[in-house]
Amino acid sequence: MLVQFLAIAGTMVIAVGTATKVTAQIPFLSYPPSPNNLTNQVDNKIITGWIYLDGRRLFAIAASKNNFPQRIQNIQQNLQAITHNYLQTSAKEVKVEIRTLNALPVIYVNDQYLMTITYEDAPQGNPLVLANQISDTLQNNLPLAKKERQTRFLIQQGQIAAGSVVAMLILSWGIRSWQRRLSKEAENSLPPNLPASKPITTLLKQQQEEHLSEVKKRLFQLAQSGIWGSGSFLILGLFPYTRAFQVGILTVAQIPIRLGVVVLGTYVAIRFTYALINHFTSTIVSGGALLTPETSERLQLRVSTFSGVTKSISTIIWVGTGILVALIALGIDIVPLLAGASLVGVAVSLASQNLIKDAINGFLIILEDQYALGDVINVGDVGGLVENLNLRMTQLRDGEGRLITIPNSEIKIVANLSSRWSRADLTIPISYQADIDEALKIIETVALDMGQDPLWQRQIIEKPSILGIDNFSDRGMMIRVWIKTQPLKQWDVAREYRRRLKITLDQAGFSIPLPQQSIWVNSVPLLKESHQNNNHY
Repeated sequence: MLVQFLAIAGTMVIAVGTATKVTAQIPFLSYPPSPNNLTNQVDNKIITGWIYLDGRRLFAIAASKNNFPQRIQNIQQNLQAITHNYLQTSAKEVKVEIRTLNALPVIYVNDQYLMTITYEDAPQGNPLVLANQISDTLQNNLPLAKKERQTRFLIQQGQIAAGSVVAMLILSWGIRSWQRRLSKEAENSLPPNLPASKPITTLLKQQQEEHLSEVKKRLFQLAQSGIWGSGSFLILGLFPYTRAFQVGILTVAQIPIRLGVVVLGTYVAIRFTYALINHFTSTIVSGGALLTPETSERLQLRVSTFSGVTKSISTIIWVGTGILVALIALGIDIVPLLAGASLVGVAVSLASQNLIKDAINGFLIILEDQYALGDVINVGDVGGLVENLNLRMTQLRDGEGRLITIPNSEIKIVANLSSRWSRADLTIPISYQADIDEALKIIETVALDMGQDPLWQRQIIEKPSILGIDNFSDRGMMIRVWIKTQPLKQWDVAREYRRRLKITLDQAGFSIPLPQQSIWVNSVPLLKESHQNNNHY
């Protein structure tokens, strides 16, 4: 699987690497200044930029920040006029002259003024040497510009463009076919049925396949975009008339493309990390060494909890890394930001002590296995099923369907009703007039018969305990019964046991006693009145 990912990534690199970064000029487009170096000085800032001819860099010029836009525009317009006039003639040679004015070299091309070389243009050299270099560059590139506009050359470039389109279609079709083949192999590789005793394994493997499929999908989309984007960019650079569009693409889409690549890379990294976490956790659950009858259910709950928390932590790490990479891609120096972030972190830590307490307590809850996803717990006056657990909070769903959110720092004492095993605690009232020995025998028989029932045998993990008469109350003698069950099965077992016991008691002639109350009257007048009423009747 890793080889497939590397192959996909290699395809994208090849596709993107076919395009060379070029720029262009055409007469009807104005060229904005393109500074590539800033030199900060006390009184002035010197900015440098490039002069282009048909999308190729010819030479660099420099000027102060205030004068640079006007100077680069004038030189670029002069070069456009010189090029236009040269292309209208049949001459093949270019006449470049270097004259001197105020001790500075001045360049003329075909008796047309181009520019004056200043000391800012050659801060570490001789302006005359730079003028000679620019002269050689013009003598080589102006004839090349004329050659590229000839019909024969345009036909050759058109053939190259057609071949590029065919290659793009073939590559796109090949990647699409590869994607379909991998999708079919992934579908066929999934086992039809996994053991029912390990539902968490099924869920983790399904999630792993979903994350890997998402990663493959995004990589294939990136490969397709790289093929068509780089191919189109290359075709635009084949002709002198269309190279200017490359300038627009690089100018307008440079930052969005960088940010898009960073966002997509971060997203793919997160999903791939999710797949690795699911693969690791499913491997642990599938290992027979760790799965014993006593610990299998608990291990599955802990795996779900650790998997969710680990994914949350990895998401935070990748998002933070993506933000830093995005800042670097934008040309922002992150060293001062990191230094300032440490100070901000100290201030935030002081202002958010509760969040830190939540995170520490949440980490201890998970580490000590106080409870996990799927457990039923009581915290103070509230309780319910644990639906969500992370480093900051715990969310419970109570019997009425309410979602209760508790910050982890507020959890001091917790009662876990489903850790490793549970117990059905039943109190059964028996009338004072009933035969207690026979009643105890019936209660025990019903419990033992239920423990032998195949439908309930797996849920009852130990022989039921009949503790005997636990209390005398107004309803009668209270018989205490304990039935040890699998986690979260105590309520189902208790309901079924009560149903069976009611049927058996009715058949044996035992009735469920009602609350009883005796009233003693010590008043003499009331006693006489009662006696007279009795005689009257």
